[in-house]
Amino acid sequence: MSGYVAPLRDVHFALEHIAGLDRVLGLEPFRHVEQDVVGSLLDECARFVQDLVAPLNRVGDVEGSTLEDGRVATPPGFQEVYKAYVNAGWGTIGAPARWGGADMPRILGVAVEELFTSGCLSFSTGPLLTTSAISAVAAHGTDEQRDLFLPRLITGEWSATMNLTEPHAGSDVGALDTRAHPAGDGTYRLAGTKIFITYGDHDMASNVIHLVLARIAGSPPGTRGISMFIVPKFLPAAGGEPGERNDVKVVSLEHKLGIRATPTCVMVYGEDRGGAVGYLLGDVDQGMRNMFTMMNTARMSVGIQGMAVAERAYQQAVAYARERRQGRAVGATEPMSPIIDHPDVRRMLVTMRSYTEAMRALIYRTAMHQDLAHAAPDEDQRLRHSKCLALLTPVVKSWCTEIGVEMASIGIQVHGGMGYIEETGAAQHWRDARITSIYEGTNGIQAIDLVMRKLPVDGGRFVRSYIRSLWPSVAALREMEWYGAADSLEGALSRLEDATGRLLAASDRPNRVLAGASPYCLMFGGVAAGAMMAESASAAIAAGDRDKQATCRFYLEQLLPLSTALHGAATGGEEVLFDIGAADL
Repeated sequence: MSGYVAPLRDVHFALEHIAGLDRVLGLEPFRHVEQDVVGSLLDECARFVQDLVAPLNRVGDVEGSTLEDGRVATPPGFQEVYKAYVNAGWGTIGAPARWGGADMPRILGVAVEELFTSGCLSFSTGPLLTTSAISAVAAHGTDEQRDLFLPRLITGEWSATMNLTEPHAGSDVGALDTRAHPAGDGTYRLAGTKIFITYGDHDMASNVIHLVLARIAGSPPGTRGISMFIVPKFLPAAGGEPGERNDVKVVSLEHKLGIRATPTCVMVYGEDRGGAVGYLLGDVDQGMRNMFTMMNTARMSVGIQGMAVAERAYQQAVAYARERRQGRAVGATEPMSPIIDHPDVRRMLVTMRSYTEAMRALIYRTAMHQDLAHAAPDEDQRLRHSKCLALLTPVVKSWCTEIGVEMASIGIQVHGGMGYIEETGAAQHWRDARITSIYEGTNGIQAIDLVMRKLPVDGGRFVRSYIRSLWPSVAALREMEWYGAADSLEGALSRLEDATGRLLAASDRPNRVLAGASPYCLMFGGVAAGAMMAESASAAIAAGDRDKQATCRFYLEQLLPLSTALHGAATGGEEVLFDIGAADL
């Protein structure tokens, strides 16, 4: 037994009341999706994850993936479950129908992704990268490339990777050294080394399609001179089936703190036969544009990981707290009470549940913006929702992963000393979650993106208008006579507006803006999620859902002030950061 139960009640609540499921399904591109289908889809996904995927979580952590004679073997059960995943068509949910996808809205793709990720983070990272690659090939590939690669990537018959990082470059993509030389036949030959390549090689799919950033001779320096290439593990033969092995190989696997079942590979291109065959994706020197198409999809998915691990950690913590007896709770008649009856443990559990619901609200609302940016009937609406998506993507990635790590840590605390023992499994959630605030762009990079690129859009007018759009939630809380929650959200929005104005006013002092970037980003996430929890409260009252009302009130009155407290750090400036010299730190 994995112990994981898909939280379908909470998922349906977020879809209906936060993501506007009815509105989205009423849009022209999604009218083929019926409401009954949504319920059946999620019920079947829950069964699939609970029965097949969730049991992989523990065995994957214990066994890990291994490399022997140049071949990567995933842990026991992974191959069989991945085959079932492909046969069931789970990878087709949000993909374009032209190449075999189901063309469902992103909000449903997010719901399915949440369940798979909670089930087993290490398993879900493979499909995550494939989905990101699909978005890049669909957006930037030629018709021939789309017709060849997309049908097989969408089914999951083939998987895909993102190859950015190099040993010396880290997050500085512009410093990469991998080279691509024209072969004279329309293809290129690539040579170089890439590190941290998730599912760079494995035994679950018949082919692995690498999307590789490389530099063509004569291209400009830095990020302006980077191109992207499709580099298959096996070159497609006649009919598109895997043929000759390409000049690409995995030379080692990283030994990691968490997600141990995910093979994180060091890849070498062009070492044995003069260069790996690659096909240019998009235009020359446009690799960064293509990369951001992938990254924005992946960053949303990593935000989902933060929330999904928090959900899994919460479920394990609450189950343990019901069983573990220690001390006599106030008013108890038995000498040993379940620890769930003690206020301090109850606080930890309600904190975990409330934050998880807040993360889910922020993620599902952002997915709604993605659907409306694509399918809203009015061009002005599409533009506004596109701007909302761009603004919230770094916030979702950073805030949800920071909170996810913290919730996994609280889960350990609920277990007490047993949480520090690996056999209980509580520590795995923290170890797995810890990578989420690092990969697909560290959270510091997300914060920089927010304050340096997203805030200045339209001279700051858009971000101000977005924050103003959250204010009606305060009035709604007062109408509900939730005065304490209303005061808390009002104060939080006021401080967020003030911090935003100060950062925008300091545009001529970039160090001042950058010094406040990370606390501002976290503040933004906590406050935006607070407005959505206020919306959830209204819906919960209408539905008579007392549990949901309790978590909304707890978040607004007791957790939201923690985000508001970041105002001082967001606006405090850079001086104190540099008062100590680098040599003295």
